[in-house]
Amino acid sequence: MASTPPPFAPFEWMIAWRYLRARRAEGGVSVMTWISLVGITLAVFALIATLSVRSGFRAEFVDTILGANAHVTVYAQSREDEFGRVVRTFPDYTQRAERVAEVPGVTRVAPLVKGQVMGTANGRNAGVEVFGIAADDLAAIPRIADPETGQGDMSRFDEGIAIGSGVARELGVGVGDEVRLISPDGVKTAFGVSPRVVSYEVVYIFTAGRYDIDRTRAYMPFEEAQLYFNREGVADELEVMTEDPEHVEDIALGVQQAAGQGALIWTWQDASGAFLRALEVEDNVMFVILSVLVLIATMNIVSGLIMLVKNKGRDIGILRTMGLTEGSVLRVFFICGAFTGVLGTLLGVILGCVFAIYIDPIFSFVNYVAGGGVWDPAVRGIYSLPAKLQFGDVLSAMALSLGLSFVVTIFPARRAARMNPVEALRYE
Repeated sequence: MASTPPPFAPFEWMIAWRYLRARRAEGGVSVMTWISLVGITLAVFALIATLSVRSGFRAEFVDTILGANAHVTVYAQSREDEFGRVVRTFPDYTQRAERVAEVPGVTRVAPLVKGQVMGTANGRNAGVEVFGIAADDLAAIPRIADPETGQGDMSRFDEGIAIGSGVARELGVGVGDEVRLISPDGVKTAFGVSPRVVSYEVVYIFTAGRYDIDRTRAYMPFEEAQLYFNREGVADELEVMTEDPEHVEDIALGVQQAAGQGALIWTWQDASGAFLRALEVEDNVMFVILSVLVLIATMNIVSGLIMLVKNKGRDIGILRTMGLTEGSVLRVFFICGAFTGVLGTLLGVILGCVFAIYIDPIFSFVNYVAGGGVWDPAVRGIYSLPAKLQFGDVLSAMALSLGLSFVVTIFPARRAARMNPVEALRYE
C-alpha cells in the first residue's frame, strides 16, 4: 500500500513554483497578481510608516514634556497671610521638599517661584513666563541643560537668566545681551504699586524641543526670583521628578501625603492626559483604516488566483487523474497565492523600515521640493516629523498582512481542489 505524502511535500512546491514562473501566454501569473503584489507592498509600507510616525510623535511629545517639566507639581491651597491677602505659597518649602524627596521613586525635588512678565530688548516685546529655580536644579533638567542644543555657560546662571531660543529670537538677543523684565506687581510705594523693571544678562539660551516652551519660558536664580516677585521666604511650587514618569500615578498619593497639609498635586498626565488619550484613539482609528487598505490589497490575490485556476483547469484534471488528492491541489494553489502575500509583505516591511530609519533626509527632501514651510512648529509644537521604529509595530503589520493573505487565498484554492477532473478534461 503506497504511503500518503505529507502536507506541503516537495512536489507540491515544485508544481506551484512552475505555475508562478509560467508566462501569461502559458496560463501563468496574471497581471492581477502583480497588481496585488504592488498593492500589498504599498499597504504594508503605509501601515508601518504610520505606526512608526505615531510612535515617534508620542515618544517625542512625552520626552519634551518630561524633559522640561515637572513629573509632579506640588502647589499650595489658597490661604490668607498675616495681611489678609489670599496667597498660594509655601513658607515652609524646604521642609516639605525634604519630606517629598524621601518618597520612594522620587529622584529630585526643586522649589520654584513662578511669574509672568514682559520681556523687552531692541525695541521688541515678548510675554515671558519666569521660573525661579536653583542653579543645581536647573542643571538637572535634561532638555534645558543639554550642551548640544544650548548656547552659553550654564555655570554663570547665578549671574543672569536663561531664556528659550524662541524668546531670544523674538527679542533679537544672544548670549551676553541684556533683557529688561517688566512686572506689574513691583515696588510698593505710598502711592500704590509701581511696575518693577530690572535688566538681566542672558547667560544661557536653551532649546527644549517644544515650540511653546522655547517661545515663552525663562529661568531666573531662585533667590533673585523671590526678590523680583515679592516672594521673600516662600516658594510657589515644588517641582518633583520621578524614576518612572509613565507610572507616576503609583507614587502620586505618597507625594501628596509627604507634602503635608494644604498641599495639592498635579501630575504631567493630568496636564497632558487628554491629548495622549486623543492620540491613542486616533492611533486605533488609523490602524483600522489602514487594515482595510491591506484587506483590499489582499483581495486582489483572489482575482489573480481565480484566473490562474481557470487557466490551469486542464492541468488540474490531469493531476487529479494521476492521483493527486484534493488536499494536494488545494495546497498547490494556496502556495501560489500565499507567495504573493509573503513577498508583498516582506517588500512592504523593508520599505517601511527604510522610511522610518531615514525619515529626516526624506522629510528634508520633501520640504525642499515644497519650497519649505511644510511643518509649522507653532501649530504642531515640535520642530520636525519624528518616527520611532518599534518591533511590535512591525510584527503587527506583518501578522495582519500575512494573516489576511492566507485567509483570502483559501477560497480560490478550495475551488481548484473541488474541481471535477472529468469536467475539467471534457472539452480538452
